[in-house]
Amino acid sequence: MKIIVSGLILAASFALAACNAVVDEPSQKRVTQSMQELINEYLLLELSMGLHDPSHVDAYYGPKELSEKAAAEALSLDAIESRAAKLTEQFQRQENGDLDDMNTARLEGLLARLRALKVRIDIKRGIYLPFDKESEGLFGAVAPPHDQQFFTSVLASVDELLPGEGALVDRVTAFRKRFEIPHDRIEPVFEAAIAECRRRTQGFIELPENENFRIEYVTDQPWGAYNWYQGAAQSLIQLNVSSPTAISSVVGLGCHEGYPGHHVYNLLLEQQLVHDRGWLEYTLYPLFSPESLIAEGSANYGVKLAFPGTERVEFEKNVLFPLAGIDPAEADRYYRFRELMAKMSYAGNELARMYLDGKIDREQAIQWQIDYQLKTRERAEQSLRFVETYRSYVINYNLGEDLIRDYVERDTTTIEERWQKFAQLLSRPVLPKDLL
Repeated sequence: MKIIVSGLILAASFALAACNAVVDEPSQKRVTQSMQELINEYLLLELSMGLHDPSHVDAYYGPKELSEKAAAEALSLDAIESRAAKLTEQFQRQENGDLDDMNTARLEGLLARLRALKVRIDIKRGIYLPFDKESEGLFGAVAPPHDQQFFTSVLASVDELLPGEGALVDRVTAFRKRFEIPHDRIEPVFEAAIAECRRRTQGFIELPENENFRIEYVTDQPWGAYNWYQGAAQSLIQLNVSSPTAISSVVGLGCHEGYPGHHVYNLLLEQQLVHDRGWLEYTLYPLFSPESLIAEGSANYGVKLAFPGTERVEFEKNVLFPLAGIDPAEADRYYRFRELMAKMSYAGNELARMYLDGKIDREQAIQWQIDYQLKTRERAEQSLRFVETYRSYVINYNLGEDLIRDYVERDTTTIEERWQKFAQLLSRPVLPKDLL
């Protein structure tokens, strides 16, 4: 069953307006001129913040004159904050109008983005909230704590799985090396993985005919991979090959950055909200906003949606292992190891919480990752660079995935139902609170 994500499906599923408003057609719910002026002001403020913080604007494909205006005006942080506060009041007055569910969700999303902008302005000034308060202000969510006893119990299982002499981290490092893709084979392996992710996604979501992506292999980045959405259903996907790439990571990266992850999420928002409704705020993706929890969580959950059950392991063993020239003899033990390490995902949150709240210093943060996440020092330093750059953003991957999974699988039983609910989720304004 292939899902065509249309306004009619959205309306039926979310009890929204009876039909989608096309930008150039008259409609009772059409954006007013005054609302469009507010949206232009909003975009100008986010673009202005991007001049202070290069990480702030993840993607923008809206009116060029607004980016030119932002560059010309070069607003100070004080000016951005003052104008954002005024804009917040104006949006709040709009909230009191007679709005349907979609337009109410739209305004809630804009107000959440402006709250996040205020937190980010303070961070640029060197004013920091506690980790949990920061994540709540930026992303609308707080990750549950996990004590060290939980991680210790997982490590005991890893120790049992990989017995031998020497420190556990050294045994794990040696074991992992057996499943690293040789550098000269990364390109064909990754391209095969993302092609399969795309094929499986197209079986359930009808994508625009012109959608496409290109891949670049880069080095010296704090992240493992990145999707830079270009607009018009096009993406640039960059894969960081500075560190060894595990055979088990490429399907995850292909789904996460491409299908049905970031690439699909962005093109559905562009199709449904920008083109069909004329909501130009969705031509800009502010990285530090609640939208990132939806984006990262859905991208992670999309891996399991595209490869349910044992299908991922079977594809990797039958297709990717031979392409990489890796012996699959110990693949079963390797995947058991991967399952155990997946339970450690929240360890990254605890590391970031302790480090950013000043409870441990940089060297202790590196050692904590070596001890509890079984990382090499090089990997630990790269992960800490990510935390130092993106701060509480780390919660979006694991907490986001848990919230998306619980939402999609609630009241659904078949894979078709889950794909449909997932595609609908990616096609409308959603905040983390809406997933509960």
